[in-house]
Amino acid sequence: MAKDRGDHNEQACKQVDGEMTRVFELFGKRWTGLIVAVLTEQGAYFADLRRAIPGISERMLSDRLTELATAGLVVREVDAGPPLRVAYRLTDAGKAMEPALKELSRWAENHLPSGGKGCPEQFRG
Repeated sequence: MAKDRGDHNEQACKQVDGEMTRVFELFGKRWTGLIVAVLTEQGAYFADLRRAIPGISERMLSDRLTELATAGLVVREVDAGPPLRVAYRLTDAGKAMEPALKELSRWAENHLPSGGKGCPEQFRG
């Protein structure tokens, strides 16, 4: 006979660890993973990032880049120009996300139905 759903002990419901919580506080936000995925190939100017990620607003891109920089995953570099341009590149910590992103892409390919939105080429199969 199946156990009643209310009958469980604390060991059965292990609390998620702090590291996983920190990862999803950052990467659980829309656009963050895509920004890092684009930057894994090479650094990019702000305008190039915006073109590479359809649907992201300038404000959201700016906010996410600031969060990634604060987390130590992205470096912001100002090119005085003319014209003045701002480029972004991954730090070593940001580059270390590449294997995890590739694995997530493979998992999605095998287990999530296609929604018509592709992943960046560098993360396919």
